[in-house]
Amino acid sequence: MNVIEPLLELQYVDGRIRELEREAKDIPQRKAQETARLAGVNAALEIAKNQLAAVQQRIKSEMEEAEQYRAKLQALKIAQPSITSNKELQQSLMQQESLEHDANAADNRAQALMGDEIPHLEARLADAQAKVEAERGGVDGYAQELDARLAEVKQELESLAAERKAAAAKVPPRFLLYYERLRTKRWPVVATLNSDGVCDGCHMKQPPFVAQTVAHNAKFAQQDSSRPMDLAACTMCGRILYSEF
Repeated sequence: MNVIEPLLELQYVDGRIRELEREAKDIPQRKAQETARLAGVNAALEIAKNQLAAVQQRIKSEMEEAEQYRAKLQALKIAQPSITSNKELQQSLMQQESLEHDANAADNRAQALMGDEIPHLEARLADAQAKVEAERGGVDGYAQELDARLAEVKQELESLAAERKAAAAKVPPRFLLYYERLRTKRWPVVATLNSDGVCDGCHMKQPPFVAQTVAHNAKFAQQDSSRPMDLAACTMCGRILYSEF
């Protein structure tokens, strides 16, 4: 009985299942990577917003400080007519001059921030916002594609589960038990013994008795399909061996 063909059929189905299971595991990771990349772009946007807000707050503080200086200056001017001594008048005038200077300095600092830093920060913010919008559209579209592909993979796996059950039913119990035990450790489980007597799974040279068993199995599979096949296994890796020659 030729068991190699049903074994290879089962191995093909298992190979597809392995590939799809890896893909199903990989899809959420790819989606998480894209989400993390978008989070990085959003973080850059938040930094730009915070920098602009900080400078705007500095401008507000400078303008409030200028107003406070001018309020004090106005109070001194109002009180000036009531000054009786020359000394007090000179002190008041000096204070007024100092307050005027401080108010102008605060105004100048505010104007410098508005003229130099604000346009630069507003441009940076606009760029960051544009990048977020562009990236969000791409990430959302890619995430939808990944979700759709994941649904397809799950559907294919359900279909392959039925195919595997049918394929496994064609393999004799002794070979199936050996195959099932080995497939958790080796892949592929079924490999060819090449013309040089080397296992194509682990690439180790096999002793003559293994090559003889493989040759007998191939011979009887062609001449007498009712004759049970012997299990020919690699002496190194344990893979089930067969010949294509």
